[in-house]
Amino acid sequence: MKYEKHIFICINERPPDSSKGCCASGGGKEIRYEFVKLINEYGLKGKVRSNKAGCLDACEIGPAVVIYPSGLWYTGVIPEDVPEIFEKSVLGDEPVERLLSTDQTWNQLASLREKKN
Repeated sequence: MKYEKHIFICINERPPDSSKGCCASGGGKEIRYEFVKLINEYGLKGKVRSNKAGCLDACEIGPAVVIYPSGLWYTGVIPEDVPEIFEKSVLGDEPVERLLSTDQTWNQLASLREKKN
């Protein structure tokens, strides 16, 4: 395996009037930039990869970040959350509980979508 960890950050762009929201304007690009800075700072280039992702299908609840191979999903992430995610989930394998997507997160998303239809 070339990379020990992959970090996928949604930077999907939608028009400002989209009911689904837009992770790019919600901070997705800045979030990715913060991960790239930390990867370089910790000398992890070539071991950890921060990838731009298209839609991860959770834009209504804020920018999404997914870390593999652990499969941790975070939603509603803001750039200020990146150092904590990096320390716990990239340098270690622990989740950041307050940001971790759970069944409750996905139920909330489904509920939001039902209200729009």
